[in-house]
Amino acid sequence: MKRILPIVSYFCIYCSFLLAANPEVWQGKIIGHGDYQYRVDIHWSKANPETTPINNCHEMVQVKDGRLFLLTDHHKNNIIIYNREGEVLGRWTLNISGHGLSYESRDGKEALFLTDTSKGKVIKTDLEGNILMELAHPSKQKIYSDTMPYSPTETTQAPNGDIYVIDGYGSQYILQYDKNGNFIRKFGGKSIQPVNKGKFIQAHGIALDHRGATPLLICSARIRNEFHWFDLDGNYIKTLYLPGAYMSRAVLHAKNIYTAICFGMFDNDYRMWQDRGFVMILDENNNVISNPGGTQPIYKDGNLQMVMQDQDLIKNAHDVCVDDRGDLYVCQWANKGVYPFKLTRIIPNIKK
Repeated sequence: MKRILPIVSYFCIYCSFLLAANPEVWQGKIIGHGDYQYRVDIHWSKANPETTPINNCHEMVQVKDGRLFLLTDHHKNNIIIYNREGEVLGRWTLNISGHGLSYESRDGKEALFLTDTSKGKVIKTDLEGNILMELAHPSKQKIYSDTMPYSPTETTQAPNGDIYVIDGYGSQYILQYDKNGNFIRKFGGKSIQPVNKGKFIQAHGIALDHRGATPLLICSARIRNEFHWFDLDGNYIKTLYLPGAYMSRAVLHAKNIYTAICFGMFDNDYRMWQDRGFVMILDENNNVISNPGGTQPIYKDGNLQMVMQDQDLIKNAHDVCVDDRGDLYVCQWANKGVYPFKLTRIIPNIKK
C-alpha cells in the first residue's frame, strides 16, 4: 500500500500535465452544466498559420448570411471570415491592432465597428473592409483634456444608430455619439470602490441588452467582477456581482447572456491569474446556469458562490460568439496563437 499511493499520485500529476500541455485530449469531450453542455472541437478552424497568421483572437461576430467574422490583432489579417464549418472564406486588414468588434444591421445595411486600443481608434467599415467612418479622438473634440488617456476597447449601437464607445483601457468613460459621429455625452468614469456604482476599473466590454421592454446598456467592470446596466441616456440602473469572473463583454443571445472569462482565481487564492479562463452563461433572470470549462454554479441564500476554472481547456477567453444554432466559438488572448475552437451544443432531451 505504501508503494501504490505514490504511483497513483504520480499518475494523477502526469494526467493533469497532459491535459494542460496537450489540448488534443479535449477533442470531443463534453463540458458545461445542465441544459447548456457542449462538445469540444479544437480542430474547427481550418486556417493555415503560414498564409493566415494570428497573434491573439480578440472577438467574433456572425452576420446575416451566417458567416463568422473574427477580429485579430495581427496586422496582416485584422479580419478572418469563416463559414460554420471553420473554412476560411476571406480576410482583410486595416493594419491596426484590433481589440473590439461589434456588428450593426440597420436600414438594410450591415457594418462592423473595430477598436484599436493602442492607437485610440474607432472605425466603422462595411463587411468588405471599406472604411465608412472614423470617430475623432476625444481630445480633439474637447471631450477629454490633452492629458486624459484614451484606449477604447469596445463599441455597441442603439436601435436609433447611436454609438457607444467604452474606454476600458483609458479613462473608463462611456462616450455616446449619434449615428453620424457627433458627440452627445459621456458617463461612467473610474473608481476602484464597489460602493461607487456605475463607475469602473477596466470597463472592458459594452453591449445592448434587448431582453426587456426598454433596451439597456450592459457594461463589464472586469477587475471588479461586475456587470453594470445603464439606460441609453447614461443613467445608472443596477449592478450584478459575479465573484471570480473576470469577464470580457456580455454577448446577448435569445434570453441569455454569454461571456468569456479571461482571468480567474485558485481555491484559497483570490488574486487575478492568467490561464484560468472559461465561459459563463446566465439566464433571463441573470442567474448563472452553466460554466463550460469552469466550476458548476452554486447559489447559497440567493448569492452566487465563487466560480473558477475547473478544466484546463480555455486559457484566457477574450470573447465567445454564439451562432444562430446556439453553438459557441471561443476566442483567446495570450494563448500562443491558438485559433478559435467550437463548442457544439448538445440539445437536451425534452420529456413530452
